[in-house]
Amino acid sequence: MLLFLLLISKVKSQQSNMQKFKELSCPEKWWVIKHPFVAKKALKTAEKARVETEIIIKQKLLKGNGNGGQVDAFRHAFWMAILTQEIGWRRARNLGESHEKGNYKTYKKSQLEDGIIPDKISSEMDLFNNSVGIEIGRKKVVIDVKLLVINVVKEGRCKIVKKDAYDNFLDCDGNYISKESLKGKWENNKCLVNSDEWLGF
Repeated sequence: MLLFLLLISKVKSQQSNMQKFKELSCPEKWWVIKHPFVAKKALKTAEKARVETEIIIKQKLLKGNGNGGQVDAFRHAFWMAILTQEIGWRRARNLGESHEKGNYKTYKKSQLEDGIIPDKISSEMDLFNNSVGIEIGRKKVVIDVKLLVINVVKEGRCKIVKKDAYDNFLDCDGNYISKESLKGKWENNKCLVNSDEWLGF
């Protein structure tokens, strides 16, 4: 009976992983195909980063809603830091780049990622914050990675998208950008700033 339950559990797990694979973008699928032995570790670190980000939001340790703010910066930097520790910095960097290529394809299909259509400035922000996370992950000192990433974000060493106190996007001169003007544009007037330059809630 125990053996039967273990087999059922394994089949369900494989089906679950296959479903997750199907949900990946084409560039991410290619990354998984090229790195089959570490793909499961990559999935686990992505899930851990998601869980820790939810905790950050509930505890209000950082500002933002997860799209372009400090929370978003944390998610990417933390994911890359723990991923680097698990699979090495080159593979982590390649996966991060594959994810951003997938975001461009998502944009081309007018599909949403985390509730919004991706754009170039958000992708640049993610890649910058990925690099910060990779550098943290490359350090051999055993530390609290989560706390270190939170501090790095608060110190302004990551990037966020400039917004006002009402969560509206601003250009680099501080002018309001209408949501209407952003629709269907990969390149727009959004502005990247250091992660300590938060004007939102």
